Amino acid sequence: MAVLPRLLVTTPLTASLQGALERHLPGIPLLVPEEGDEGPWPTVEAALVGIPQREMPGLSSSNAPGIRFVQRLFTGMDRFPFDRFPRGCLFAGNVGAYAVPVAEHGLTLVLALAKGLRADQETILAHERTRPQRRLILEGKEALLVGYGEIAQALALRLKGLGMRVVGMNRTGAASPGADRMISPEGLLPAIARADVVVDLLPLTRKTRGFFGSAELAALKPEAIFVNLGRGATVSAPAMAELLRRRPESRVGLEVWWDERPGKMGEVEPGRGLEGLPYALGTPHVAGLAEGAAERAGERAAENLARFFGGERPLHLVDPAEYEETG
Repeated sequence: MAVLPRLLVTTPLTASLQGALERHLPGIPLLVPEEGDEGPWPTVEAALVGIPQREMPGLSSSNAPGIRFVQRLFTGMDRFPFDRFPRGCLFAGNVGAYAVPVAEHGLTLVLALAKGLRADQETILAHERTRPQRRLILEGKEALLVGYGEIAQALALRLKGLGMRVVGMNRTGAASPGADRMISPEGLLPAIARADVVVDLLPLTRKTRGFFGSAELAALKPEAIFVNLGRGATVSAPAMAELLRRRPESRVGLEVWWDERPGKMGEVEPGRGLEGLPYALGTPHVAGLAEGAAERAGERAAENLARFFGGERPLHLVDPAEYEETG
């Protein structure tokens, strides 16, 4: 008798991912569709996906009507095609899977901006001796981490190692590990005005689009460091462009962008990027692409799938209503 599949895997099945699934899901038969295979698969109960609209354009509730849980290999759930899955299906992002490499990347940007490494690099390339600039000391200063999840907790640990105080912002202001103090969104503007470092770690939802607007960016101290590790659209692009026009010496680090297509990344408004700005730094959304990160992501995803197949409620479930339509 043929073994009927229970788990649909649309993301590329690497050796490490296959090993994680075999360890955590023994006895759960997998289905990895071949190109052109679009079902139907009535026995499939769960799916492990990366970018399903790219991996399986024909995937829908009609060819996998029994799916009750979808685990994404990546963290964020913005632009996810929730409507391709059966009504009532549960969805989870891979929260925390990339926390360590993203936190280390964030710390790198904060330190580089504090010490003015971009200007120093340009000095060396121009064969000059030095250029006058202020190099900041972070010890004893305050960092505000907006969107206080697992990446923020990992970053807080590293910032406190530099002797910084850490304030976190979550939805309720409830206490969270690693933060010296927590605030809710209602206390954001005063907290920005006090902070020496502000890090955006927000997911992109209906409520967080444009969360950092003109008022929030104008509240930054002149020498404050602002880093976006969350999603580009959680910051208003016109507001950021205005900040950089008005205060070109702003210490801004961007790891995520409004438009991440080739040739577009780095622009903060049409026709203008980070050129000519002495402190601004950009990296091309690569913080999670680090040694061992993919293997850790596979382990975390497999662990959460094991909870589902073991009859437990999966962790890190999201409400599709909080996210914008994918179109």
